[in-house]
Amino acid sequence: MPSVVQGSAGEVALGTQGSAVERAQTESLYRKLTVRLIPFLFVCWVINYIDRVNIGFAKIPLSKDLGLSDAAYGLGVGLFFVGYILFEVPSNALMEKIGAKKTIARIMVLWGVVSCSMAFITTPTQFYIARTLLGAAEAGFYPGIILYLTYWFPSGRRARITSRFLLAIAVSGIVGGPISGWILNNMVGVLEFRNWQWLFVLEGMPAVIAGIVAYFFLDNRPRDARWLTEIEREIILRNLTLDESVKTKAHGHRFLHLLRDPRVYLVILGYTTVPLLGTVLNYWTATIIHQSGIENIWHVGLLSAIPFVVGATAMLINAWHSDRTLERRWHYFFATFIGATGCVLLTYFSNDWVMAISCLCLVGVAYFCGTGTFWTIPPAYFSGAAAATGIAMISSLGQFGSLLAPMLLGWLKTHTNSISTGLYVIAAISILGGVAIARGIPKQALRERRPD
Repeated sequence: MPSVVQGSAGEVALGTQGSAVERAQTESLYRKLTVRLIPFLFVCWVINYIDRVNIGFAKIPLSKDLGLSDAAYGLGVGLFFVGYILFEVPSNALMEKIGAKKTIARIMVLWGVVSCSMAFITTPTQFYIARTLLGAAEAGFYPGIILYLTYWFPSGRRARITSRFLLAIAVSGIVGGPISGWILNNMVGVLEFRNWQWLFVLEGMPAVIAGIVAYFFLDNRPRDARWLTEIEREIILRNLTLDESVKTKAHGHRFLHLLRDPRVYLVILGYTTVPLLGTVLNYWTATIIHQSGIENIWHVGLLSAIPFVVGATAMLINAWHSDRTLERRWHYFFATFIGATGCVLLTYFSNDWVMAISCLCLVGVAYFCGTGTFWTIPPAYFSGAAAATGIAMISSLGQFGSLLAPMLLGWLKTHTNSISTGLYVIAAISILGGVAIARGIPKQALRERRPD
């Protein structure tokens, strides 16, 4: 039986004949984890994001049928985050008690049911209620998955692992846009259902199915995974223990201590940037492309995939370089600067569909690079029991940008027939959030170990 040794890079490895063999065997173990966990979580996140943002495509026919103004649409989009914010921290705290498989299964089945039920709304009020309930149902999924990954992967590997998981957001845009466009274009009046009704039903049902599968497929932690050997479990757990010892020696934070730490609020301010850019990309891309001169909804869906392809490619490169250098803060600032540039330029080129999509590509780069880099920061700062609640706290409070931004953009669109002012505000906050992370969080406060 192989022995457990401490590698020269500070990561526990499977030992047999030498450091090269040890590293190869350790890499094999983490490839095994990646292959087992990431593809399924990836699919779940694709389904989640499609259900969350398909309202951006449904907006065009739904607004006509329900009599929704742009302000009312923005309010409905924003209300999603009321339920999301209220229930996110309790959901993550509950996950620590009852386990990941029950939590993830519950969330997915509930949001799938709510998403399907949106096919039967008939008034703006029902639209508001349904969006609020959808946010409550989805609350805890994203931070829960981020927390779940920390149960398996040490800090030096998380940017790459997180970026692979977050590629699902890009894939949801790449496949979700064309699929949504196809449904809206081809399901008009089928079985006397409107096209947007078919959109919610057909894109909501997979969540229910995946939630049931999650209950039987996922394991709560490495110690519960029968597909791992005893030595593999020991390697994983000892690497995670080393992570915790590094962080505890550095600052020994508990959650109550973190509430009194001003840097935590700088991290929250920094994260606010990501949902703001996501609001532009996820909820207004279809409208921006449509109003730039593309009338056919199927073509709008196809073109909407381009910013997601560009953003995903940039995220992989950014994550690789961030992990290689173990530098997080300036990688994040780079993303926010690119996003601010895209928002400002979009105000000048909104009537040219080629330039509008180019500007949306800059927003996509910022959103994906920023998201992939940011979520390596809280796990490197929090330690012990503070991680579950702390990650959820940052995620939920950071979502206030998602609550306010669509309302602001919708209100401006209704009253000025333009979202330019809102884009300027988002650009300014993006720069501020990048500075908060790059200058407000000292490099030594982020304790990570190089895996090789």
